[in-house]
Amino acid sequence: MKKRYVNNLILLIIALIWGAAFVAQSAGMDYIGPFTFNSARSILGGIVLIPVIYVLDKKRKEKVSQGKEVIQNKKTLIIGGICCGFFLMLGSSLQQIGIQYTTAGKAGFITALYILIVPILGLAVGKKAGIKVWIGVVLAVIGMYFLCMTSGLSIAKGDFYILLGSVAFSFHILVIDHFSPKADGVKMSCIQFFVCGILCMIPTILFEHPEIYSILQAWKPIAYAGIMSCGVGYTLQIVAQKNTDPTVASLLLSLESVFSVLAGWVILGETLSPRELFGCALVFAAVILAQLPERRPNLSCKDLQREESRPHHSTL
Repeated sequence: MKKRYVNNLILLIIALIWGAAFVAQSAGMDYIGPFTFNSARSILGGIVLIPVIYVLDKKRKEKVSQGKEVIQNKKTLIIGGICCGFFLMLGSSLQQIGIQYTTAGKAGFITALYILIVPILGLAVGKKAGIKVWIGVVLAVIGMYFLCMTSGLSIAKGDFYILLGSVAFSFHILVIDHFSPKADGVKMSCIQFFVCGILCMIPTILFEHPEIYSILQAWKPIAYAGIMSCGVGYTLQIVAQKNTDPTVASLLLSLESVFSVLAGWVILGETLSPRELFGCALVFAAVILAQLPERRPNLSCKDLQREESRPHHSTL
């Protein structure tokens, strides 16, 4: 029980880090393109983790056999890192492109829709969502209308890119849920950053042709996004999700939307119209509603003890 609460607290801290990262991402676009930014910050995040992995390996005193199990774990680690890196590249690139055309707060709220996309995708693997989640879906769709739709009933370009990025991040959460219990979290995170950075480097070279001077001008946003958002945030996500249900993780991580609005207001001086604020309120209400626990039938003391002794996922 204590471990679950610690994991939930870690996920909340990640939400704070990521919420503030929307400001850094927005500021970075003043100097370089989205693929250049993501490539630089991802590679920086991977480099930051190398000494961490060295220290952890040095301190870790575990007896590992030289048999088949070690080979299988290495394969799982590499495959997991590549899969996570691919979806991280897809999500972060779409988000970074979209954030050029919208505010940091708005981008944060649209990204938070993965809280509802994750359980919907979970249906494909037999994970049913409760009635509260589906009510949340309806609220979120209505909120998205007020937040994103223009007078011409068309979604703005930046909002659409960020929405697609939210779908990619949903797959990222589900992939982490699959691989994190089977591999070293810090090593898998390091692999995913280098995979993401290398994949982003391809369109960087083909389309953006960045200059060293421009990259150096954006060193502060890159440093925050690389060290805090990538190195700290995504690594802690993999570690904390090892014993947490993916839907619960998405619920806590979705609070980055609140922190993104606060950071955009405090640091960038951004404002939202009353219509957009109403849309944000509906999306946030959907987030809160989906977090409410389902009512459980009254159980005897023996039943409660038996329930606690069984292996299960974390709940709020």
